[in-house]
Amino acid sequence: MIGQDRSALRIGVYVCHCGTNIAGVVDVEALTSWAAGLPHVALARHYKYMCSDPGQELVKRDIQEHNLNRIVVAACSPNLHEPTFRRAAENAGLNRFLVQMANIREQVSWVTDDHHEAYVKAQAHLAAAIRRVAMHEPLQRQFVQIRPQALVVGGGIAGIQAALTLADAGKDVILVEREPSIGGHMAMFDKTFPTLDCAACILTPKMTAVKLHPNIRLLTYSSVESVEGSVGNYHVKIRRKPRYINEELCVGCMLCIEGCVFTRARFPNPFDQGLGTRKPVWVPFAQAVPPIPVIDPETCLEIARGKCQKGCVEACGERSAIEFDQQEQVEEYDVGAIIVTTGFRTFDPSVIPYYGYGKYPNVYTSLEVERLLNAGGPTAGKLVLRDGSVPRRVGIVHCVGSRDKNHHAYCSRVCCMYALKLAHLVREKTGAEVYNCYIDIRTPGKGFEEFYNRVQDEGVHFIRGKVADVTPADGNGHLTMTVDDTLLGSIRQLDVDMVILAVALEPQGDANDVRRTFGISCSAEGFFLEKHPKLAPVNTANDGVFVAGACQGAKDIPDTVAQADAAAAKALAIIDAGQIELEPNTAWIEAAMCSGCKTCIPLCPYQAISRDEERAIAVIDPALCKGCGTCVAACPSGAAMQHLFSDEQVHAELEGLMLHL
Repeated sequence: MIGQDRSALRIGVYVCHCGTNIAGVVDVEALTSWAAGLPHVALARHYKYMCSDPGQELVKRDIQEHNLNRIVVAACSPNLHEPTFRRAAENAGLNRFLVQMANIREQVSWVTDDHHEAYVKAQAHLAAAIRRVAMHEPLQRQFVQIRPQALVVGGGIAGIQAALTLADAGKDVILVEREPSIGGHMAMFDKTFPTLDCAACILTPKMTAVKLHPNIRLLTYSSVESVEGSVGNYHVKIRRKPRYINEELCVGCMLCIEGCVFTRARFPNPFDQGLGTRKPVWVPFAQAVPPIPVIDPETCLEIARGKCQKGCVEACGERSAIEFDQQEQVEEYDVGAIIVTTGFRTFDPSVIPYYGYGKYPNVYTSLEVERLLNAGGPTAGKLVLRDGSVPRRVGIVHCVGSRDKNHHAYCSRVCCMYALKLAHLVREKTGAEVYNCYIDIRTPGKGFEEFYNRVQDEGVHFIRGKVADVTPADGNGHLTMTVDDTLLGSIRQLDVDMVILAVALEPQGDANDVRRTFGISCSAEGFFLEKHPKLAPVNTANDGVFVAGACQGAKDIPDTVAQADAAAAKALAIIDAGQIELEPNTAWIEAAMCSGCKTCIPLCPYQAISRDEERAIAVIDPALCKGCGTCVAACPSGAAMQHLFSDEQVHAELEGLMLHL
């Protein structure tokens, strides 16, 4: 508090009961009386719920009537209510940054059983806050303007929903998808649980809406290469892979596929999980958006070898949409908000050898079976084995890769329900005996338990126990599943024709690269980390970047759509506001003290620091700085400083804490 007369300080102290959360452990009345005797405290009160409207009105009235110029609130975490009390102080005419909170709930009452010890700790926290707020200086709020355009990364159902919500609100949206078509995993499914709606019937109208929406610029077969800037002003570079077909000229007639010199499809189709084949000129599925083929440069004879009869060119005719000389292009855009919806990948069960995936041909993953059941799949919806036979006995193994400390400890949330759905569809299409081997059946959603009961009534067998082994039963492809049946208390041997593995949902393989690109974090499981699991489930630590869908955590389609709408609403709120307030506790450089050593530049996790070559000093962009303090702690000359965390403020807080413990 440089140059300020400390005798003019008039600090108001408010201690919250928080119902019994604090008052049940800490004697708040005694604490308030004690605080009233501390230096510079002009007024001390306690109230049952300080965050309530009456509690805030109490603060505002006291500021005006008692001429208070500092406020301390001893209550819960400042992460929850610091903005609340800052706003109340500002409404009463006090600078909002002259408010300090003492966390005596999470850091005292909730973690301290002994009431006397809790009281002493509460005294220390409150004294530290009072000493600290005495050193606060009024700061000015800073704002940045927001560009009225949004970027959505990922074209699955989450990205589609978010893009449409923003576009329908009149905002320009750039939707980026790295595959040739939008649709994501949902486009691969046959039916959706628990209503058994046709997945394509639900999804394709939304895909078409994206294609036709005047406010959406759809960039498929593309990926985000770099992101610079900060909330409201992101500069994005997007790398577009060559399709070798001009999107402006192509009309989606698919004659080029028919004209390809390969008379039959013979290359694995990744959209069909390798169970189907394709030509070098291909579309992932019939309803693809955009309905434009892509040429695979590795299998196309003209691109790979320069030797081809070019039947595709001849079939295209006068449109001349095929361009073998296309190159990658980088397009640049400026956006105000970003929504990341990059989805998930399925667990590879080959790393668990006793299930036999990749070893025995009749062991399938759930996603492979989805493609077999789909009318647009490699078998036109017929569930047949690789030898063309129809399975008569089918085993479904739950929790493959989930709830397993050796792989993923978390529950993937959808596996039980999609395993029940597959059991129903297998019974419906083949009449086979179906055995579901499960650890626990988890059906917590709307209509889920009813669907579980329906599948039971249809005659599907349920065995509570883990599958220990899958082995050949004979030389004809039949398999034996060894199951530890915990209800019968015995080991069972099940002879089946087909084994379906209900595999886990896991983060995309490039999740770490994506998080670095967008300046966000990952949880221990590898999913993108939200700012707060309850209060900010779609926000990230990087303001202006939001997450939605299975990239944030395993979830089903309804939850994905709801979260996508939530992320779109958050992005819309930023864009419509036109401006956003910057973090107040940003770092800054004292130019006269900076030696230009560059120590701070690589340490900044938000790329907020650059070097002014002309002055040979470091410069911090306040729009990018999040106030983490890394540069302040690392600066060898002490030139890096931070608002609300000056040496004087921190030392005063520590003194208050140590003197009362």
